[in-house]
Amino acid sequence: MWKTYKIKIFRGVVKVRIDYQQEFLFQVKDECKSLIELHWEEIALNKNIIKLNPDWDAYEELEAAGRLSIFTARAMGELVGYFVVIVGTNLHYKDHLFAANDILFLRKDYRKGFCGARLIKFAEKALAEDGVSVLTINTKIHQPFDRLLERLGFKNIERVYSKVLGA
Repeated sequence: MWKTYKIKIFRGVVKVRIDYQQEFLFQVKDECKSLIELHWEEIALNKNIIKLNPDWDAYEELEAAGRLSIFTARAMGELVGYFVVIVGTNLHYKDHLFAANDILFLRKDYRKGFCGARLIKFAEKALAEDGVSVLTINTKIHQPFDRLLERLGFKNIERVYSKVLGA
């Protein structure tokens, strides 16, 4: 089925409608590989030691167990961003579902405006409808988007330290 998209020109800038949706891994796996590569190139640390190598089997197992949620942003049908979370109970709070982001990425040419905020808000709404109590999103110190998260009502609650122990 073909979908028709409206393209608007506003003050000399081409505006394209962005669709936000929840998708399954089989729908996005092949298409997201190039975005994952861009994402890794932009934010990964220790690239000379730790190479990108997604464990697709683990993702499929999480999805089969109902623990993986994938939210996407598409411009004219093309994948331009994703927000993937892992859902489950917390060892300390078994009466609540927590969603922890695995990866969140938006192509650079879609970062201006509200695309990122709308993707997160779309995911929040869907996760709340699924009974999730808490959504956590981690950011990289060298690529922060804290101001966006704070505008969306998130609080900075934790610091994480990392050390490479070997390869």
